[in-house]
Order: sequence, then structure tokens, then C-alpha cells
Amino acid sequence: MTGIDWAGLMQVGLHGLGMQPQDFWRLTPVELRIKLGAAASAAPLTRARLEDLARAFPDVKKETEHG
Repeated sequence: MTGIDWAGLMQVGLHGLGMQPQDFWRLTPVELRIKLGAAASAAPLTRARLEDLARAFPDVKKETEHG
């Protein structure tokens, strides 16, 4: 099955989280993920982590065949 499992999401929102239908339908997908705790598992990108990534994957200018 592909697509969004609306029945499952509504079950979690309305019964699991105790939301009112109008409040559930006002949520963005990101807000729903946060309410379900998904965002808590992802650590924020810190400057140190960004620097690690920049070292691991440096921006390099590639030579072109014509230039």
C-alpha cells in the first residue's frame, strides 16, 4: 500500500492523543510528527557536526571537459 494511512493517523490523533477532529485537521504533517514524538529522536545539527560533515564531504570544483 502506498500513500498516507489516514485511518491510522486519525486513530492515533483522535484516540491516542485525545485530540478533537478540528484540531487534528489543523495540524501540519510536521506538527503531527512532533506530537507523536518523532522529532525528539533527531538531534539538532550543531556547528561541530556541520564542520564534521564539511570535512567529510568538502565542496570541490570539478574540472569540465570544455574548460
